[in-house]
Amino acid sequence: MPVNRYKTLRVSLILDITACRPSGTRYQANWESLDARPLPTWYDEAKFGIFVHWGVFSVPGFESEWFWWHWQGQNPPDPKCVKYMLDNYPPGFSYPDFAPQFHAQFFDPDDWADIFEASGAKYVVLTAKHHEGFTTWPSSYSWNWNSVDTGPHRDLVGDLAEAVRNRSLHYGLYNSLYEWFNPLYLADKKNNFTTQDFVLKKLLPELYDMVLSYKPELIWSDGDWEAPDTYWNSTEFLAWLYNDSPVKDVIVTNDRWGAGCYCKHGGYYNCADKYTPGELPKHKWEKCQSVDTQSWGYRRTMRLSELMDLPSIVQDLVQTVAMGGNYLLNVGPTPDGMIPPVFEERLRGIGAWLEVNGEAIYSSKPWRLQTENATVPVWYTSKYSSVFAVFMTKPTVYTFHLSEPITAESTTVTLLGNLEPLRWAPLHPRGLIILLPELPPTPAQAWILKLDGVK
Repeated sequence: MPVNRYKTLRVSLILDITACRPSGTRYQANWESLDARPLPTWYDEAKFGIFVHWGVFSVPGFESEWFWWHWQGQNPPDPKCVKYMLDNYPPGFSYPDFAPQFHAQFFDPDDWADIFEASGAKYVVLTAKHHEGFTTWPSSYSWNWNSVDTGPHRDLVGDLAEAVRNRSLHYGLYNSLYEWFNPLYLADKKNNFTTQDFVLKKLLPELYDMVLSYKPELIWSDGDWEAPDTYWNSTEFLAWLYNDSPVKDVIVTNDRWGAGCYCKHGGYYNCADKYTPGELPKHKWEKCQSVDTQSWGYRRTMRLSELMDLPSIVQDLVQTVAMGGNYLLNVGPTPDGMIPPVFEERLRGIGAWLEVNGEAIYSSKPWRLQTENATVPVWYTSKYSSVFAVFMTKPTVYTFHLSEPITAESTTVTLLGNLEPLRWAPLHPRGLIILLPELPPTPAQAWILKLDGVK
């Protein structure tokens, strides 16, 4: 975005957000107003998305996507990262020297989108810029440190956007507010964030440009914790995003917009990475999880024992949805643009399970009770007049006790994937006992009972 275009946006933004408007029609640049915005309905209905961490960090593929920081940022540096560089690269090799090796020569966005669609996911979130500052799109504010000027020489964000949207999936972008080694950011940090050169000359114009160029339906903000939201100008940006951007009616955001914001302000709440609440939250939330439990980015050294297996993923998905959350599952592609086959296998396995059981997941709502220890542990979801009981342990007997549902004469019970009604009898004062059929084998090790006509 040219500088004069950014200045025009800034002026119009200030005018718009300070103008006196009828209540409820425009959002003001403060958290009270922004937090009152209803979340676009598509997000809660989607339930399941795919997170993709991909960037220059995929080239060393060692330890995690935080490799650069662990090698040259933290004090003292991680000795494993130092040794890795000494053993494998010549003296003087710098982290930016990895960028030309980020070839992405086998990247086929249609193949990726086919895998994501087959997983049953309804939205995809790609890293547009991680903490290293490298953008996977041709940002004019990241000269020679973006995927068109170096490395793949491709607009990775744009290429994947087209493929994902051709399959009617929602498309979101991850963006780190801070950049570990950006001189403008480091200068602001040295000044205790009393200056905003990085925000005004780099971050904000780049964010505006990203939104105008790709029209994401979700912005997954991160890298906010070192400075308050007033430094990042977060409320001003979100007011523009909600009022005047081309995605104002569909855009969804998370809660990482400044120190102290997470689990408190923004759109839906991520809270901490891999957040799991102990009770039903009052606010819409999302659990981000990674198939590789040790990293979000690709690791050359990952072992099978460090990966989530399919039953663990499905159990995590079910428990998250039962507690009112969305589930964003991460995979880290290789630097040459391939999704490792073990990740693809997991994603297709989820999709096969959702093809039979998705009725209990998509567009569902938490029931009045989220879980109970029945014949085996059960997690509940609901949709319209139906209640779904999900169990992930195969019972050793054919009778199945549920103690919480209140039945009526019209109650019917079925096993998803089997149209035949199951025999059942009421328990008193509430609950029922169900005669189970032979449960079909499933690699996900999860089955769902559908109860109609219960309270």
